Amino acid sequence: MRRNTFLKSMAALAATAGLPLSALAATNVKMMIPANPGGGWDATGRALGKALIDAKVADTVTYDNKGGAAGALGLAQFVNGSKGDPNAMMVMGAVMLGGIITGKPPVSLSAATPLARITSEYNVFVLPANSPFKTMKDVIEQLKKDPGSVKWGGGSRGSTEHIAAAMIAREAGVDPARINYVAFRGGGEATAAILGGNVTVGGSGYSEFAEYINAGKMRALAVTSGTRLKGVNVPTLKEQGINVEIGNWRGVYGAPGITPEQRKTLTDMVVKAMKSKAWAEAMEKNNWTPAVMTGAEFEKFVDDDFASLRATMVKSGMI
Repeated sequence: MRRNTFLKSMAALAATAGLPLSALAATNVKMMIPANPGGGWDATGRALGKALIDAKVADTVTYDNKGGAAGALGLAQFVNGSKGDPNAMMVMGAVMLGGIITGKPPVSLSAATPLARITSEYNVFVLPANSPFKTMKDVIEQLKKDPGSVKWGGGSRGSTEHIAAAMIAREAGVDPARINYVAFRGGGEATAAILGGNVTVGGSGYSEFAEYINAGKMRALAVTSGTRLKGVNVPTLKEQGINVEIGNWRGVYGAPGITPEQRKTLTDMVVKAMKSKAWAEAMEKNNWTPAVMTGAEFEKFVDDDFASLRATMVKSGMI
């Protein structure tokens, strides 16, 4: 029997039995990744897609990368192009909140439907392997002499590494408004700039730089966590007398206008994916920390973190 004929027969059977057609239809998830390939959101979105398939809650997952403006361009495309689509998902996180604060895009995150927070990760600051600087102390001494001569490279304006750089400057007694921050549209661009020596110091999630650190192509200076990361021999900023700690979390949203039932279905799919073997492997490989949160609790967390990030950015002289 051909597939189309089979599906029509099953649909007719479902109708007569009073079952929802969605129980028999294939789930083809459309994953919006609001960043260029090679970064943390890209890795998260593709790992989540693989986990959804591994958990047998999705048959296929297609990916759409749309980088720029700390995820605001991808957010706009998602909000305007996926209204009411029960199979659409979008990766997002703290970076998007920071970008919204600094960029004030016309499309609001509140237009989309919050599903779940899924991971947390801390950033690492690195030097190109051939840098004349050896430690974070060296970088800060140069920052004090000439703030503009230290070129910080990382994600979009308002990203956690941008905020961390401003906080480091403030702790060092340097006006955060004077830091020379170069924003890149994706992790791949930032990595290339660091490897090419086009920036003085680079920042991103540890997982994005791990292979280059291990290969000796980047020199790790510090992590932004309160204590050292498990299995990572890199000192924290606090260990080095810099009172800065900031984390990065990632989550997933659904399309605008979906029903409460559709939202619950998508949320349940994500939670089941978090329990899959594929997801466990991704967590270990990328040194991500599990941080699953759903429902009203996640909505409140996003609102609270937005307010907290804004206060931090005001205090650090970014806005």
